[in-house]
Amino acid sequence: MIRYPAPAKLNLFLHVVGRRPDGYHLLQTVFRFIDYCDSLTFEITDSPEITLLDPIPGVPQSSNLCVRAAQLLQIEGNCKLGAKIGLEKKLPMGGGLGGGSSDAATTLIVLNRLWKLNFSRERLMEIGLKIGADVPVFVFGENAFAEGIGEKLEPVFLEPAWYLVLVPPVQIPTAEIFACPELTRDTNPIKISDFSIETGHNDLEPVACGRYPVLADYLAWLKRYGRALMTGSGSCVFAEFSSEKDAKIALEALPEEMQGFLARGLDHHPLKDF
Repeated sequence: MIRYPAPAKLNLFLHVVGRRPDGYHLLQTVFRFIDYCDSLTFEITDSPEITLLDPIPGVPQSSNLCVRAAQLLQIEGNCKLGAKIGLEKKLPMGGGLGGGSSDAATTLIVLNRLWKLNFSRERLMEIGLKIGADVPVFVFGENAFAEGIGEKLEPVFLEPAWYLVLVPPVQIPTAEIFACPELTRDTNPIKISDFSIETGHNDLEPVACGRYPVLADYLAWLKRYGRALMTGSGSCVFAEFSSEKDAKIALEALPEEMQGFLARGLDHHPLKDF
């Protein structure tokens, strides 16, 4: 059976530039895909049931983003077919790597083909936005400069790079960080031409570190190799390296009590042309 990848993303910076009347935060960020992935399988059924073959402990099947994506696609496409979905989780939950959103996007992309719905990527992005703000970029398929709540996307070229990603032993609910009163919500917007790896920051990082001090410990260790940043609302933190060799040297120096992995930056989503 074919296994389809659902890659992680890193936020190379994340600025909160405002807030909409409905409470959603207005962001600017650059998304980068990396070659560290969940994987999914799909068996199409003649009955309309959507079944997740490997439920995640503690996550009701009805709340799983793969299941929600498949069900929504069924409705939008008036599709009478169903699917049995196999999900092999590699990306940590609550880590800011976009695992659930990436799983949902891969589900939309693949079932759109297997169910022969023939929706455009733009249409799939609209459907994905109903599931979560990070889903559209995975459907979009390009490293991207994002605005709005994350749905306004422009492709960006990023130099080849390797990343050491550390995984602190906490799961951070995104809503908790965005709800914090101390969160900076008025960072000055930038233009895509002003984007710089060196000058961007993550407005959510100080809030997350205040709530979860272990993040600050992981960042402090990682900063010995240069600029280090939290991705998304955490908890994962990362540093960029120009070569795999340098990234491996850092990983080999990682204290035993810390967990992490190496990943290569991708030029685009592996299913971009699927």
